[in-house]
This record gives sequence, C-alpha cells and structure tokens, in this order.
Amino acid sequence: MAEGRGELLPQPPLHLSLPPASKRPCLRPAPRGPGPGPGPGFPNSRFRCPESLLDCAAKAVAEKWAFERVEERFERIPEPVQRRIVYWSFPRNEREICMYSSAGTGGTGDGLPFRRGIRLLETGCVDNVLQVGFHLSGTVTEPATQSEPETTHKVAISFDRCKITSVTCGCGNRDIFYCAHVVALSLYRIRKPEQVKLRLPISETLFQMNRDQLQKLVQYLITAHHTEVLPTAQKLADEILSSNSEINQVHGAPDPTAGASIDDENCWHLDEEQVREQVKQFLSQGGYYGSGKQLNSMFAKVREMLRMRDSNGARMLTLITEQFMADPRLSLWRQQGTGMTDKCRQLWDELGALWVCIVLNPHCKSEEKSGWLRQLKKWGDMDICPLEDGNYGSELPNITNALPQKLLQRGMTNTTNLEGWVGHPLDPIGCLFATLTETCRVEDDNTMDTGDSGEPKPPVYQHVPVWGCPDGGESYLALALEVALMGMGQQRLMPEGLYAQDKVCRNEEQIVAKLQEMELDDILVQTLRKQAILLLEGGPFSGLGEVIHRESVPMHTFAKYLFTALLPHDTDLAYKLGLRAMRLPVLESTAPSGDVGHPHHGISIVPSRYPRWFTLGHLESQQCELASTMLTAAKGDMLRLRTVLEAIQKHIHSSSLIFKLAQDAFKIATPADNPPDITLLNVALELGLQVMRMTLSTLNWRRREMVRWLVTCATEVGLRALVSILQSWYTLFTPTEATSIVAATVMSHNTILRLSLDYPQREELASCARTLALQCAMKDPQNCALSALTLCEKDHIAFETAYQIVIDAASTGMTYSQLFTIARYMEHRGYPLRAFKLASLAMTHLNLAYNQDTHPAINDVLWACALSHSLGKNELAAIIPLVVKSVHCATVLSDILRRCTMTAPGLAGIPGRRNSGKLMSTDKAPLRQLLDATISAYINTTHSRLTHISPRHYGEFIEFLSKARETFLLAQDGHIQFAQFIDNLKQIYKGKKKLMMLVRERFG
Repeated sequence: MAEGRGELLPQPPLHLSLPPASKRPCLRPAPRGPGPGPGPGFPNSRFRCPESLLDCAAKAVAEKWAFERVEERFERIPEPVQRRIVYWSFPRNEREICMYSSAGTGGTGDGLPFRRGIRLLETGCVDNVLQVGFHLSGTVTEPATQSEPETTHKVAISFDRCKITSVTCGCGNRDIFYCAHVVALSLYRIRKPEQVKLRLPISETLFQMNRDQLQKLVQYLITAHHTEVLPTAQKLADEILSSNSEINQVHGAPDPTAGASIDDENCWHLDEEQVREQVKQFLSQGGYYGSGKQLNSMFAKVREMLRMRDSNGARMLTLITEQFMADPRLSLWRQQGTGMTDKCRQLWDELGALWVCIVLNPHCKSEEKSGWLRQLKKWGDMDICPLEDGNYGSELPNITNALPQKLLQRGMTNTTNLEGWVGHPLDPIGCLFATLTETCRVEDDNTMDTGDSGEPKPPVYQHVPVWGCPDGGESYLALALEVALMGMGQQRLMPEGLYAQDKVCRNEEQIVAKLQEMELDDILVQTLRKQAILLLEGGPFSGLGEVIHRESVPMHTFAKYLFTALLPHDTDLAYKLGLRAMRLPVLESTAPSGDVGHPHHGISIVPSRYPRWFTLGHLESQQCELASTMLTAAKGDMLRLRTVLEAIQKHIHSSSLIFKLAQDAFKIATPADNPPDITLLNVALELGLQVMRMTLSTLNWRRREMVRWLVTCATEVGLRALVSILQSWYTLFTPTEATSIVAATVMSHNTILRLSLDYPQREELASCARTLALQCAMKDPQNCALSALTLCEKDHIAFETAYQIVIDAASTGMTYSQLFTIARYMEHRGYPLRAFKLASLAMTHLNLAYNQDTHPAINDVLWACALSHSLGKNELAAIIPLVVKSVHCATVLSDILRRCTMTAPGLAGIPGRRNSGKLMSTDKAPLRQLLDATISAYINTTHSRLTHISPRHYGEFIEFLSKARETFLLAQDGHIQFAQFIDNLKQIYKGKKKLMMLVRERFG
C-alpha cells in the first residue's frame, strides 16, 4: 500500500528501524539563477490561477521521486526547479497530520495534540519558521497558565516525498503521536507557505561560497555554539587533515537538508520504541477497561493508516503483534490449561482481522505478501500462540443432510463443510464490506475545522460504478450491501464454545450497525428487496429459507434490520420476512407445554448430544426485540397484529419475554395524550393471559407483578375483559391470587370510577367477584376464606355461604391462626357470637406447653377469653374448658384468671340478655376450674424448672414462686396449699441447699 497514493515499498518482515534524517553525500553544484516569487499554485493565494507547468511537474516529482534520483537523472537542474520541488515536498494534507497526532480516528476532542496544535497556530504562537531544503524549523510558544509559566520550544521536522520522516521538539514528548508543537509548525507550513522563508539545501548554499566565506561561516558557527560543537568541530578537522582517515575515503559530505537518498525507505515518522512500550504497558494492566480501550484505539489507528494506504499500518501492527506474542500471560494460561479472558480474546480477534486486511490488500506486492505470510507462520508455530476458540471447518455437521430432499432447490443436492461467514475468525463479510464501502466513502473536509466537535459523524457514501461492468448499472455500494445481506442470511450452525457463540452475536451486531449507517436510496432499496426475496427462497443455504436445521443460528437480529429497512418500501415483504425469522428451532423441537423460560437465560435445554447454547438468553431477547418491532409497526392493523400475535404465541417460550412484549404493547396502545388503541390493547391482554397460563404452575418471582398488570390491562380494555378473567380465573390464577389481588382490585372504588359503570354493570361485576370468592374459598379455605367473607359482605346469602364454608373447613384443614384472624374480622364487622364460635374452634387446634410463655398465639387466647367474658357467663363457661385443655403455661392461665376477676361478665350488651353486673368468684364455676388448672400448671412448671435449674436462674425462680403464691391465694385455702407446696419442695429438693435457703428466706 502506497502512502496516500501509489504502491507500497517492500516492508522488511522482521527488523524495522526509524528512518533517519538524510545525510547522503552531496557533490554536484546547483546552477545559479533567480529564485521564484510566490507565483501561482499556492493554496492560500488570494487569486486562484491555474498552476504553471513547472508547479504541476514539481508536485508530481516531489511526491514520487527521491531528490537524489532527480539529481542523478538530470545533469543540470535549474535553481527555480529545485526550489519548486523542495517547496512541494512538504505534506499537503492536514488529515495526515491529524492521523499522526490523534489517538482517535477523527481528531476530535479539545485535549488531543491536533486540536491543541490548531489553537497554538491560530493564537500566533508559531514563529521563526525556516525551511532549508527538506528540513523545517521554528519555535512554538506555550502561553502561560495559572500553574505554568510561558515556555518556548524549538521544533525541527525533516520530510521527504510529502511525508514527515523525523521530528524533534524541545518539549521532550514521549508518545506514539506527534506533540501539539509539531502539529502547529506543520500546519503553519501547510496553511501559510508564503510566510515561510525557503532556502535550498545547505550544501547548495555552501557550494556558492569561496574559501574565505566558508572559513568565516565555520568560525562564526563555532563561536555561536562553541560549547556544543567545538569538540565535534575539532574532531572532524583532525580527521580531514589526516590523509588515512575514514572520512577522506568517502566522496562528498552529508547534508541533512538535502532530502532522502534512493535507498531510503519513504514512510512517515513513527516512534517504534514508544509503540512497543505502550502496548507492553497496556497488556500488563490485564486488559481492564482503560487499557482495552487504549489498545482498541491503537487498532483503530492501524485501520486508519490502512485506509490511507500508509505503510506504517503494517509496520505498527507488526510492533503490536510482537508485544502480544511476548505477553507473559500466554505461557501462564498454557501451563494452567485455562483460556484467556473474553476481553483479551476480543483484542486478539481484532489483531487477526487487521492482519487479514494487510495480507489481502490488493495494493500489496507479492514479495511483501510473502514476507508477511512467513512472519505470520513463524508466530503461528510458536507454542504460546493462542488457538482459535470455536469449531470451524470440516468438523461441522452437514446442514443439508438434515433437510428433506424435496426442499433442496435450484438443483443443489449436497453441501459439504458449510462454514459460517459471520463470526468466522477471519471475518470475511466485515472485510469485504469495509473494502467495498471504503471505495464509496465521501471524505468530509470539515473534519479539520477548528470548532468544537462532538461524536464522530457517521460516514457518508456515494455510488461508485463497478469498473468494467457491462451495463454500468452496478455500484460498489450496492455490492457492499449485497455482501452483508448474503453473509448475514447464510444458514450456518451455531459453533461450540461460549466465546465462539458470543463472537457470532457480536459480529452480527457490528455488521448491522454498519448497515444502519447507510442511507437507503432507490438503488440500495432495490438491492435490499432482491436479496430479501432470494433469502426467503434460498433453500438450505438461507437462514430464512422455508426449513432450517435445528442447530442453525437464528436470524432475529438480522431480520429486525431487514424489517425496519423494508417496511417503508415493501410492507408485505417486510412482514413475511420478519414472521419467518421469528422461529427458534432449538427450543421449539424440545419445548414442553408449560413455560420453558429460563430465570437466568444462560442454560440451554438442548439435549446433551448437541453443544450447549451459552448465548441462548441473548438470542431469546433478540427474538423478543424483533417481535416488539413488528407489534409496534402493526399498531392499528388488526390483521397484521393477529398474525404477529400468533407468531409470538408459537415461537416465544419465555414467560418473562412474553410479559415484556405485553407491557410494550400496552404502553404503545395507551399514549398519554391520545385515546387508547383498542386493537393493540387486546393483543397486550392476550399476551398477558398467555403469561398467566404459562406461569400458573411454575415458580416465577415476578408472578405477583404479572397478575396486577393483567388486571390493569383488562381494566383498560373494559368491563367484558374483567368479567371474562373473573369467570375463567381457575385457568389463570391461584385461589389466593384470584381473591386477594384480582377480585379485590376489580371491586375497588378506583376501578368502578375508571370504568364509569352504572348500577347494573356494577352488580354484574360484583356478582362475578362473589362467585369467584366462594369458589376460591371452597378450593382453598385456609388462604381464601377471609378474602371471600370480605368480598361477600354486602350480599347476605353469599356471606352466609362463605361463613358456612369456614365453619365446615375449621375442623379439617384450617389452623388456629387462620381461624383467630377470621374471628377477629367477624367481631370487627359486628358478629361477636360468630367470632366467639370461630375462636372456640381455633382453641381446639391450639396447644400451649408450660414453657411457651412467649408464643405468638397468646394474644389471640387472651382476646378470645376477653370476648367470651364480654359476651356473658355462658360463653365464658364454654371456653374455659377449651382453654384448660389447650393452654398449659401457668403465667398465661394466671393472666386469664386475673382478667376474668377484674370485671363483671356480659359487658358486650347482647340484646335480650340480662347481666347481673357482679364480679365472678373463683370458688364457683366456671372460674374454679380455671383456678385449679392454673395452680396445677404452676406446680408442674415448678417441678419441670427445678429439674434442670442452674444457680444463675435462682433469682428468676424465686420471682416465679412469688407469682404462683398470688394465684394460690385466690383459693379459700390457698395459703395452706401454698405452704404445703413449699414444704414439699424443701423435702424433695433438699440437695439444692442454696436454692432452698433462698426459698426459706422468702417464703418461710
């Protein structure tokens, strides 16, 4: 690849060296003659005149020929001709300066050297500019800042054949790219050439001097710089005066301003050492985000150089590759038998893709290509060279053999070793697409503007006719589109391995992103339609053919682009293509009737004899995106919507993704400022109903959200939708969901207002909700009884039915906690006798041990006893036996006993009952039974505690006995019973001397 134009000079495959400033011997004098003025042809000339023949010839020679060849070719070169050649030898394109002074590919960003250089130039910081032959020098002043004083840097640039071959700056810049001071001086020479003093090479000037003038020049030079050049001057004088010295064996003398010699390599200055150091540094950082971004930036720079046919592209890539091969992690990964990280693999992929561009470059000479191939083979033979992760080549199963022979079209009956072009290590589709579009790219001259620039602009293309095309109607841009469509639409098997599969997905997205940058005109739309039809009729070679292999890579990402691109031009074709691409055979051939959605979308359900699809979750999400795109486009078209809905129901097997589609459709159908689209709303509802059926018998952490959303969607659709889901609840919801969420929401005041229902409609909805509630209570009374009672409150018959369901279920399946909850609800609603009955039933299910004095049911027991006491003596007498049977904790029993003796029973004021208003005695029923049970519980608890008591609990035990004495004293002979109890303790537990001593001290 030639630099900017023409052919590449051969690149040495191994050793690369910096091109030094030319010091070729200069012998022949230049003819004397008048020097030219500014003349025609200056870029910034005020009046644009046609260039002279001298300038036209000088420009061509300056770009292609080394100056030494010019001197050898012509015996006599007039000085005006020399001046024009020297003048035109400096680079003329600011884009090339930008390329070598910007880490990115567009020169954007105020902090980049190119932009800073422009600011220095425009603020007048460049001075003392002098061009001597092929050498440019000047000074650039950095303005003072708050932290730094003003500094002036000396800058020197050597150039040859419109390329900068070496740079030196006093700022000491150590980077791959030119500093801002070099940029400022270079742009000064490009933009203001008439203000640059131009001299011929210094050797020509010296030849015009006599001996005295030469001696004066040397002595003045030594005097001006005696501390720097005096030792060198003396050494050279000694060698010249010595007849046997090496310097006298060479004919002529070197001249750094005389341009390059014939044998010098003509390429832009590139600091190889800095390239090596920076790549090594980035790799040592482990491929983290920052370093990976920097390496990708360097790869982008290589691509930019290759685009401009700059030989430094291959040169820079060689340096990068050498450092990649020297990465110590390669041998470590090989020893440990582990693969490299994904980020590293992506970098290696980019490295390989760039080498493909270089080796396949049509401008590359055969000897160059052979040299690169030898070097690549040498690297490939190294043990540490990483292997490709993926199954490509002859090991792939034959796709065609898996298809019915009747579907093989166009006379093709056999296919062998079908490789995937998208995701292939060599990226053939990407390379071909880039090559063809590069030919059609319109360069934007405005990229060199000094104004602020944001994100890089998308490329602009134009049609370039294919050379030699018979009808002249085909363009390279149309070919690029055709290549991309053919590659993306190729039927290919999913490769093995996580990285290889991920690579397929990434490669698809990259190609689609490039396709989306192309503006579709009539020619491209025609190409798009033609290829879309061919893909639909492509048989076994097309991923969009009628039948595809079960392991074929899905076409969702590609089809979404095709659908969006074709929709404005051919709606029928767009939908036909999108609907066919919806399939996902790897799931459809094994999917059970229920939900096969994956919670983490990373595990394939493909049988073990097939490779695992690690990217299945991503593929399913792309399938969902395609469906969502078609749903959005079909808004308002019932036939289209129905067709897309059927495809979704047939091909998408993840409940989470169908739910997402339902939400998307609902959002699109209910815009904020416009009336809802009822057709799309119905589609959203149908999708939501499918989600309910799929997740009814499976665990899904979003189930509650899904149920609430469905009720919201049905509410937007209208009354009939709500009635429908209430009547068919058993196919959609669990009984708990149906009562606590669905029916409760439907019957809420907000829903009634939202639907603006009249009385008959409200009654219809309420009747459906009550029917649902009773059905759910029968099916699951434990969880639905309370909700059913709440929903049936306003209908006496329904409420009585729900209450009877609770009573019937109380003796079998319901727990004391559920019954207590319903009993409290009954009391709160004004049914104290029914609350008492339910509380009594709850007590029969309860068992409180002696040591469960913190049991959560204690509050319910106290409440039940308080309720019975408030109802009257009869209810209290009925519940105390249940309490005595169920509760064995002495402290709880004593608390109940105390509460019952504090107030008179019957304070609830039940109509038709007389209350005496007297306190109840503990010596008579029913409290006598409770008192005896409490005393007995204290005695039993005391013995139980003394069995395993430790000294640290003695104090607590004494307090417990004090509470027991209070209970004993409620009986007529309580003090005698307690004294006997204490005596028994002293006798039985006399071995616990310290404890018994404490008992005597407190109780005698």
